[in-house]
Amino acid sequence: MQTLRMSQAVRILAAGGVVACPTEAVWGLSCDPANEAAVLRLLAMKRRPVEKGLILVGASMSQFDWLFEGLETAALSKMELSWPGATTWLVPHHGRVPAWVCGEFASVAVRVSAHPTVRALCTAFGGPLISTSANAAGAQPAREQFQLWRYFGDELDDVVPGRLGGNLRPSTIRDLATDAIIRQG
Repeated sequence: MQTLRMSQAVRILAAGGVVACPTEAVWGLSCDPANEAAVLRLLAMKRRPVEKGLILVGASMSQFDWLFEGLETAALSKMELSWPGATTWLVPHHGRVPAWVCGEFASVAVRVSAHPTVRALCTAFGGPLISTSANAAGAQPAREQFQLWRYFGDELDDVVPGRLGGNLRPSTIRDLATDAIIRQG
């Protein structure tokens, strides 16, 4: 059954849909980052401006090889030591990421998830996905499935079943170049 559900979610993502799935701390929304219409739809659902940018989540560092090309070994090692896990790194994208993903920034937020459902979804999809908390701007992130329906109703194309991880807060966001903490998890 789980394989069928994952296949269904991947088909929906490939067709430009938005799905919810459990993450380490809260329910998240995901879509194909290469599909502008899907990302803009997700942002509209959240009432989030495109300028703020979004997180890319993957199952492994290798899913980001195209983005990490040219980074110093020390920077790669720093990320590798924190992953899989609840650290999101701001990485320079050098124009490799569309504006509907990175917003107004020269960097993009990336994370390799430790959550088995997120990892399985990214693996089945074949690459990173958008990952953002399942809530409208200003509302509390969903920690229960009923909140997904309350926030989004039939705007959601699918909900991937699973349980939240044990984290109480979303990931810490750090700047790769400076090590500055942008958001404490």
